[in-house]
Amino acid sequence: MTTAQTRQDLAVQPTPLALLLLGREADPRSERGVECPGDLPSPSDPDLVERARAAKEKLGDKVFVLGHHYQRDEVIQFADVTGDSFKLARDAAARPDAEYIVFCGVHFMAESADILTSDDQKVVLPDLAAGCSMADMATAEQVAECWDVLTEAGVAERVVPVSYMNSSADIKAFTGKHGGTICTSSNAERALNWAFEQGDKVLFLPDQHLGRNTAVRELGLSLEDCVLYNPHKPNGGLTTQQLRDAKMILWRGHCSVHGRFSLDSVQEVRERLPGVNVLVHPECKHEVVAAADHVGSTEYIIKTLEAAPAGSTWAVGTELNLVQRLANRFAAQDKKIVFLDRTVCFCSTMNRIDLPHLVWTLESLAEGNEVNRIQVDKETADFAQLALERMLALPQG
Repeated sequence: MTTAQTRQDLAVQPTPLALLLLGREADPRSERGVECPGDLPSPSDPDLVERARAAKEKLGDKVFVLGHHYQRDEVIQFADVTGDSFKLARDAAARPDAEYIVFCGVHFMAESADILTSDDQKVVLPDLAAGCSMADMATAEQVAECWDVLTEAGVAERVVPVSYMNSSADIKAFTGKHGGTICTSSNAERALNWAFEQGDKVLFLPDQHLGRNTAVRELGLSLEDCVLYNPHKPNGGLTTQQLRDAKMILWRGHCSVHGRFSLDSVQEVRERLPGVNVLVHPECKHEVVAAADHVGSTEYIIKTLEAAPAGSTWAVGTELNLVQRLANRFAAQDKKIVFLDRTVCFCSTMNRIDLPHLVWTLESLAEGNEVNRIQVDKETADFAQLALERMLALPQG
């Protein structure tokens, strides 16, 4: 079949994969949802800003808009609070009087907000197709199979699961059910220390890089203490002895944005900008983190740049919307902030939440039409909340 024929066939009768990539149809194994049921305003509509403002004013205290740091500026301007995923979920829970929580982020974040808010509150995601490629890399079925592998290897009773906040509600529930905890990029070290007090092995889901970087850089483990579990291979591609010897069993998952940064990126920017400070997120590859000057969460990145001296130069390895916003914010203070890589690297799923989707959402709610509500079933929510509560009980640092 020729390429032209393939394109023609897809145009006549789209395949399930083609529809999924377009944000249509549903995949029960994935966070990606279905297309919005209503007609969106045109992205070129010059009245979008005013329409969003009017709808938000009409809703008043009934709506609380959350904006993740990686969102577009056109969306962030309407956020009541901004932050990372967990901060926003907690902010939502702190506003019990808001009937609608409009989460401008991705699917797993809205799930977390639904878990932490009251039953009377409705969490809404402006585009159901705003998923997370990292979260999609660990499904409930795959993780259950992994646990069977660990059980057969005779190590499951010594393994404590630690799941990154960037995971689905199903994975958080698995973690809670099996005695584990959730972590963020800010408290991963504390979560791992707690886990090693409960057992002598950790199953870290779903981001291998955050798990490896924290274990090696913060806990002093070696790279040899870490093994990579590949859910697409029999037994995860590991021998029984490897599972028995390992201290960190890392899930084969990664962030599509942070995973793009390379050692070449760091070397190139140092040659191009002598004296540059390289500041990266711990979701980056280990060799990138090892070559950087500063490593930390999104909040750490923001605070580091706030405290940076005037005249300093920074290359930042995280999502481009945030880097651009920080560069504009600190330009007046004579701080030069550039993106670590020459290649444009937005979070494509986060960018699905654009102004037309936000306007459609707010206007629908203002008209009394509930749209795109995110609901986590009670059993899943209860176990997920148990894991989240263990995280909240971790020593603060």
